[in-house]
Amino acid sequence: MGMAKELRERRQVPTREVSVPEWGDDSGAFKLYVKPITCFDLSQLQKKHPNFLSNTTISAMVDLIIMKALDDAGKKLFNGIEDRVELMAEETTVISEIANQMFADIESEEDLAKN
Repeated sequence: MGMAKELRERRQVPTREVSVPEWGDDSGAFKLYVKPITCFDLSQLQKKHPNFLSNTTISAMVDLIIMKALDDAGKKLFNGIEDRVELMAEETTVISEIANQMFADIESEEDLAKN
């Protein structure tokens, strides 16, 4: 086993809660969960959305949400074109707030490049 793989297997990957009041019900805000955004995630997004970090579009944010959003059991919340169409019909403020919460630990493009 290579050293990088061994280190990856030792790493504890925290899951963070993202609160979406607009999707909630009488019991409170809807909660989804995300693991940290990785270099692999950004590479995938930049293939479809060039300049993702310097020119983040709503379409790219929707793809990020589809890629990273998990339920409380750790399973993907969204899949496929149908979910993308539904999320693209959402208010831009909701999508951008979710994406902002997903990026909450990343302060700048320079900080991301350091990782």
